[in-house]
Amino acid sequence: MNKLIYWCFVWLVSFGFNKLSAEDCTHYVDPLIGSAGHGHVFVGASRPFGMMQLGPTNLLTGWDWCSGYNYSDSTIIGFTHTHLSGTGIGDLGDILFMPVSKDVPLFKGKITDMENGYLSTYSHTKEIVHPGYYSVVLNKYNIKAELTATERVGMHRYTYLNNGMHRLVIDLEEGIGPGFGDRVDTTLASSIHQIDSVTIEGYRFSRGWAKDEKLFFVTKFSHPFSFVKLQKDGNLIVARSADGKSIKAILDFGVSNQIVAKVSLSYVSCENARNNMNAELPGWNFEKTVNDASAAWNKVLGNISATFADMHQQRTFYTALYHTMIAPSIFSDVNGDYRGADGKVYTAKGWTAYTTFSLWDTYRASHPLFTLTAPERVSDFINSFIAIYKQQGRLPVWHLIGNETDCMVGYHAIPVIVDAYFKDIKGFDVEQAYEAMKSYENVNLRGLPFIKKYGYIPADLEIESVSSGLEFCIDDWCIAKMAKALGKTKDYAHFSKRSEGYSAYFDKKSLFMRAKLSNGTFKSGFDPSHYLHTADDYIEGNAWQYTWLVPQNVEGMIKLYDSPNQFISHLDNLFLASSNVAAGGSMDMTGMIGQYVHGNEPSHHIAYLYAFVGQQWKTAEKVRQVMRLFYNDTPSGLCGNEDCGQMSAWYIFSALGFYPVNPSNGVYVLGSPLVDRAEIQVPNGKTFVIKVKNNSKSNQYIQSATLNGKPYDKSYITHKDIKNGGFFELKMGSRPNKNFGTHIEQRPTSAIK
Repeated sequence: MNKLIYWCFVWLVSFGFNKLSAEDCTHYVDPLIGSAGHGHVFVGASRPFGMMQLGPTNLLTGWDWCSGYNYSDSTIIGFTHTHLSGTGIGDLGDILFMPVSKDVPLFKGKITDMENGYLSTYSHTKEIVHPGYYSVVLNKYNIKAELTATERVGMHRYTYLNNGMHRLVIDLEEGIGPGFGDRVDTTLASSIHQIDSVTIEGYRFSRGWAKDEKLFFVTKFSHPFSFVKLQKDGNLIVARSADGKSIKAILDFGVSNQIVAKVSLSYVSCENARNNMNAELPGWNFEKTVNDASAAWNKVLGNISATFADMHQQRTFYTALYHTMIAPSIFSDVNGDYRGADGKVYTAKGWTAYTTFSLWDTYRASHPLFTLTAPERVSDFINSFIAIYKQQGRLPVWHLIGNETDCMVGYHAIPVIVDAYFKDIKGFDVEQAYEAMKSYENVNLRGLPFIKKYGYIPADLEIESVSSGLEFCIDDWCIAKMAKALGKTKDYAHFSKRSEGYSAYFDKKSLFMRAKLSNGTFKSGFDPSHYLHTADDYIEGNAWQYTWLVPQNVEGMIKLYDSPNQFISHLDNLFLASSNVAAGGSMDMTGMIGQYVHGNEPSHHIAYLYAFVGQQWKTAEKVRQVMRLFYNDTPSGLCGNEDCGQMSAWYIFSALGFYPVNPSNGVYVLGSPLVDRAEIQVPNGKTFVIKVKNNSKSNQYIQSATLNGKPYDKSYITHKDIKNGGFFELKMGSRPNKNFGTHIEQRPTSAIK
């Protein structure tokens, strides 16, 4: 009878949550959160994981404009159809449209001239943005611009609010260019052709962070137009079509005071762009397209129904969830065609090709989160990896628009594949995936050949040796575990041994992971707080952060110390150390508590390490502190680069009360939930309900837990627990329960669960 009463209670709670999931979660999303400072998030109109990311582009003034938009700005040079979200390098910003109500010049240089150029100021008071919709009034022209999108098609609506001209600037030269060195966006070739009185098509080929981007477009207008100006490589010409390095045009729409434009993209051809438009947006109903976009966002956001006592936390949570689903982005057309990593055209049959894989960032939490929030896409991500492997001879490192950027260290398509395999994600060829992973034995990446010779990467032979070596150990561990599961015993032994190479960098005297020379000695002049942005032993961090980068084998890392108490003391010191950063340090070292740096990814798992030594209550303290200090619902609500969703994925997991320290073993370490209750819709139609009792700002410590009505004393839960559905209840209090998760068998483990 008690069991019957219990499950009736679960049903009632679930029924309540189902009502919540029907609510419009987009009301809680503010895409402007994180758009100021170093957040670098995309602001504009898109669909979940969409190819089309249509939004405003400011007059770029530096690193904090990598997405093309920063909340501190008040200028718009136009609306472009591709953007990145949260990256530390800028690119894209293709196919610029700018409505104007007076005559403007097009020559290079005039864009920055407020009097004579075509840019305009704007005010946030006349700017509206929510998932799938963006609008703003351009002060200079008194034009209201509205944007919405399907997955591959953008829709513009311009309302000319005065009696001036009704014109549109199209600029195929401009791109988002705050890159570095040869990564600054440069147009290589462009084209515009008038097909009829309401249709144009063309392309923009460019070199930037993506070394070879080829983008094609087709545009249809709601009203006929005529060319007023057409500029080819700086010269005005009389024509309806032009091909050149720099193509710009001004179209005139006569007396029409409202113009609607549909712009369809393809990375293959104009014909494919036309097919994308016919398939996704054949009509002209702007409001319906906005509503459909909102519904698409609401569907994916509704996979987690969460309630908080504080509406600010509710907004922060759902905006974070929104931000995790901007990238990766769809790369193939509706017919499956896409441009491969070798520049050739391929067809994805039975799957969708994706791009924008910021894997050094996203393997940590974003991709594990996708196994809960977007499991149907995970196999497509992996199929994209396998295709890239076949086309370029290795798995992606940081792939952008079919181009390998080789940005950052490690080979982190591997943890994503292994995580999916052990979580029983179907839809990809396991043997092909394993072949692709194992092939990195023969890849010359960031000092990898030196590991074979020395067992570590010598600092006198390779820069960023410590970071690279530690990241490769994570990949080796992942391959070893999958090899064992597939019965490949020799591979298992080989990669297991190599995965323990992290110990070569550990200095028992200083207790830090340090650079080691080819003669076997540690590099002299060591300062754990030291870091240079270029040519250093660490990448985007220092020894304080990288010393803890053994998430795949935390038990093994603890054994490097003389005792667990020494490990705890050193971990405490990380949060107590001075936050001073030496001159020349990375721009990414933001969001600091001592030398813990939440603004960059190597620190993201660290607060959860206390649970591995039986002090889960310290994890609770630190996690709550990070959420309190570094996340909020203002434009400054992110302390560092969003990095294609990783910063937000950390928050989603942590607000729910757990985090995947090891991103590939299916174990989630408990922290301190902000949510009062939540329901996760898991792939098999079941639900996993989280209820948090006595939750408050002061009640941050877990006192006890139950899983499906039974006492639960572990300081972790597993992916299988969640996937099986059920009811997880946590009771919170203002004082630590130092007995919770204390015993060895109650602590998280590095074993596959």
